[in-house]
Amino acid sequence: MNINIVNLNKTILKCKKCPRLVNFIKKISTDKRKKNINDIYWGKPVTGFGDINAKILIIGLAPAAHGGTRTGRAFTGDKSGDFLFKCLFKAKISNQASSIDLNDGLKLNSTYVTNILKCVPPGDKPRIDELSNCSKYFDNEIYNLKKLKTIIALGKVAFDNCVKFYKKKYSLNEKIKFIHGKSYLLPGNINLIACYHPSPRNVNTKLISERMIVDLFKKARKISMN
Repeated sequence: MNINIVNLNKTILKCKKCPRLVNFIKKISTDKRKKNINDIYWGKPVTGFGDINAKILIIGLAPAAHGGTRTGRAFTGDKSGDFLFKCLFKAKISNQASSIDLNDGLKLNSTYVTNILKCVPPGDKPRIDELSNCSKYFDNEIYNLKKLKTIIALGKVAFDNCVKFYKKKYSLNEKIKFIHGKSYLLPGNINLIACYHPSPRNVNTKLISERMIVDLFKKARKISMN
């Protein structure tokens, strides 16, 4: 059943289908790390955000324990998000170079950001049943983004789970492999672009650079605006 994005996000916020994830969110929101000891954690599933007329969808696997789960917005409040939004701003996709909290005035240009899994899993390793429970939310997000032309998957795990979702939904047999910068055409005439995750590890080891990710985002914009 497809519902509009506002009602979808209300449903996501109330979701308690995965007891393991509900308990883990409660634990990290109560037993805070020293750096965030005085912060009030969001402590709920994290919905997508951005332009509902988006032509670009940026997806990660799940919210970060002390990022999205703390701030209430995907890729917000951690170093991965800091790098991501700096690149989005340089690619003219966001109106500012940082994402701090839900009230910081951030706006995205024809872009929507979400995670395949709406709750942080222990060890960043979701179970198959948890991904299955969340897949209907991801399906509804794609349904609601009527003008969608491009999906950018941040990291191999997010990419593989996006491919798995499409293969199950459309019985795809095509071999789709994660190669940074490579684009694949999905059902619905949607381009899927593989992108290395903007993690501190990938930045520090120079697997990715700011210029490299900005160029990929510019490429996605060009594809999507045609």
